[in-house]
Order: sequence, then C-alpha cells, then structure tokens
Amino acid sequence: MPLILPGNVGSATAATTYSVANSCRFNRADSPDLQKTNGSSGNRKTWTFSAWIKRSNLTGVTMNFFSGGTDGDSSNYTRIQFNTDNDIYIAHVDSSATTTEKQTDMKFRDCSAWYHIVWALDTTQGTAGNREKLYVNGVQVTSFSTNTTPAQDYETTMNEDVGMFVGNQLGTWEFMGCYMAEVVFIDGLALAPTSFGEFDEDSPTIWKPIDVSGLTFGTNGFYLDFEDSANLGNDANGGTDFTETNLAATDQSADTPTLNYPTFNPLIKGNVATTLSEGNLKGVFGSGWSWLPATFGVQNGKWYWEAKVSATNDANLFIGITTEDQDWDDATPYDEAGTILYFADGRKSVDGTDTESHFASYTTNDIIGVALDLDSGTRTITFYKNNSVTPASSSAVTITSNFTGKFIMPVFVGNSSSAAANWELNFGSPPYANTSDAADANGYGAFEFAPPSGYIALNSKNLGSDGG
Repeated sequence: MPLILPGNVGSATAATTYSVANSCRFNRADSPDLQKTNGSSGNRKTWTFSAWIKRSNLTGVTMNFFSGGTDGDSSNYTRIQFNTDNDIYIAHVDSSATTTEKQTDMKFRDCSAWYHIVWALDTTQGTAGNREKLYVNGVQVTSFSTNTTPAQDYETTMNEDVGMFVGNQLGTWEFMGCYMAEVVFIDGLALAPTSFGEFDEDSPTIWKPIDVSGLTFGTNGFYLDFEDSANLGNDANGGTDFTETNLAATDQSADTPTLNYPTFNPLIKGNVATTLSEGNLKGVFGSGWSWLPATFGVQNGKWYWEAKVSATNDANLFIGITTEDQDWDDATPYDEAGTILYFADGRKSVDGTDTESHFASYTTNDIIGVALDLDSGTRTITFYKNNSVTPASSSAVTITSNFTGKFIMPVFVGNSSSAAANWELNFGSPPYANTSDAADANGYGAFEFAPPSGYIALNSKNLGSDGG
C-alpha cells in the first residue's frame, strides 16, 4: 500500500527554498470545476500545461483535469485525464471524432504523494515525435499503449476563443477527485518541465516545484495558485479569472507538493466498503466493522492530529492507533494486538482488551484530539475531547510492546453491524471550517485546538525535520 514513511518521505516532497502555499481540493461528489471563456484565440499550435496533482479518487471512472473546447453534437475539444485504469490519456477531438490520442502504459495510483504533470505541444515541429510531449515528475514519458501524433501545423481546439476547464471535461462531466496546485497554462511556448520544477540537489531523484511567477504566459495563459480562498479561480498572472462551480473556501488546502499531509488510505479495502470524499479526509463507514489507516506511519516523534465526528448513532465508533501489519479485512478489528482504541461510548481497548467507562463518551460534532508521544521513555497516547483531556484523572495510555519495531498508524473505524458513522480528519488542513485555527510550534497546521506543548502536526516537513 502506498505509504509515507520516514525513509521515503522524499517521494512526496523535498526540502526546497520555494514553498507552495495552497492547493485546491476537488471533491468529485460535488461536481466541482473552474472554467473561463477566452476572449480571443491564442496560439493553437504551441502551448504548455503544467499542474501538480495529488489523487484522491480511484473509482474506476474517468477523471479529466484539463480540457478546452465545445460540447454538443459536433464536439471539438482537447483533453487530458486519468482513465478508468489510472493511466493518463490525452485526446484531440474534431467533430466528435478522435483525431489523435496518447495513453500511457504507466499507472498513477499513489494517493499519498504528488505528481507533477507537464503536457507540451508544438505541432510546427517537422519531427513527428517532437510535436506532443508528456512529462511526469520531470521525466518524459516515452511508453504508450496508444500513441498517435498530431499532423504538422495541426490547430487544437485548446486555446481557441472557447472555454477552458480545470477539474473536469467541458464543464459538464468527468469531474476530478484530487488536490491540484500550481496550475499553469503557457500560450505560445512548448516548455520543458525545468520551467516548473527541478531535481533536488541533495536527493537527485526527487522532483520539486520552483517559482513560476516569472514565466511568460502569453495571450490566454494563466497561473492558478489558489492562495485566495474567496476567489479560488483567481489568475495570479493577472488575466481573466476562472469561475468557480461547487467550490467553497474550505476547498482551499494547505496540502501541497512542498507540504504533504496524510489522508485516509483509499487503497485499503476493509471488511465493509467505506465511501471517501473531500480529498480522502471524510470517511463514511457503512454498517459493519471496518477500519482504515492514514497514509503516514511513524516510529518516533511527538505528533498531534484531530478528527471530527460528523455523524454517529453507534457506541462502537472508534479512533486510535494501530500497526501497519494489521489485517484490514478483519471482521473484528477491535480485538487485535497492536491497537489502542477510544470508543464513542467511552470504552478503552488496548490489544483487544476492553475497559468499560474509561474515557468520556463522544457524539456528533465532537472533536477528538490525539497526542502521540513516541520519544519519551514510556511511550504514550493521550486523547482529548473538545480540548479536555480524557479521562481527566489519567491522561495517557501506555503504548504496549506489541507496537515495538513497527510503524504506528493513525486508525479510524466505522462501527458495529447495526449503524453507520462518519469521521472527518484534520492532520493540519481540515475539510471543514474551524472556529479558530491553531498551528503547531513550527507554524504548521490549522487545528481547532492548539497542540499540546512539544507536539507537532504530522506532515512531510515535520517528518523531515523532527523525526518520525
């Protein structure tokens, strides 16, 4: 299962002097997109699209992240998308007939890390193989299951005086479930990925963003940096803004290519299906025992996160920690060694042994804080209900030897066989609005309640600087 551990934190991000402040969270269930209509045609033969994308939905459906053109009986459009098999697919369509297309052999199924995708077109090139190029994480893709090339001087519908759409196809279908950051369109130039990113000096296999604000964007070029939560379609280059559809201020995220946060891991298939949304930060657990881990695991450090109960009518909802080697399809996860769990009715469970009425009970809209100490001589986990330590008389639960030598995972669960329940996660970039936002000592995170002294948000920069 794709997972961010201390040894591979670089797969998600690397230390960089340039920091991406924000991304936009596209929740597929809401049918979100950004769209604008060009006032005039730009260069339809030569242009470049660049975006950083962290996937959340892997649902076996097509998801389009950039398109341009018109829809209808005589559709003319250009698009790039994730296909149902999680490859990248590019197509140029004229009068509803596909003119050229590319489909990668590579699959893109890692929802724990960011991908940088560059699509460069220059149909004026005499050499056919140079007319359309695709790059992922700084490397050109050269292996395709389908690969037809645009004719020389072919004019795409993209960059005509019609619509441009970010997050779906032509404003009406194939919506994305993902985070997107640093979305750029360059009108008139076919650029290499080095215009948007660079390999890390100390870890030369790691690709990271660079500042793109100084690029020449051209007539219809744009730069979406998502730094204005009240106007997520703002063109930071100063051009025409995109119109937002079904996007709200809470869809601005601090999860970026330079500051990666955990989410639910969508590749884990539990005993009962769980519906994930909001960038894999909201889990709707069906009727029956089921549990999911986060995408980060740790062995050291002092970490804090929160989770909001968005719906429950069952005493068996729980939150806690477990080890990475659990059987996630277990029909009775509550009785496993290597678990410490806090149930909605106040029960404590350690290695499958319950203690009745240990914690305060919790219900809908309560926020549970978790402080995990893996650095002290006696490693502990402390739970907070709405910022109050629970139980007040015994604040910490000792982490047992069953966790020794293993990666410890934040874990969230549904319920018993009689009810459904929902969790919303906040590792530092919540899918809901806090009453007030509190950061950790390193300045990271937006929590409802301030992390306890010495505890920090679980993210890639803190993993790199403070252990894990």
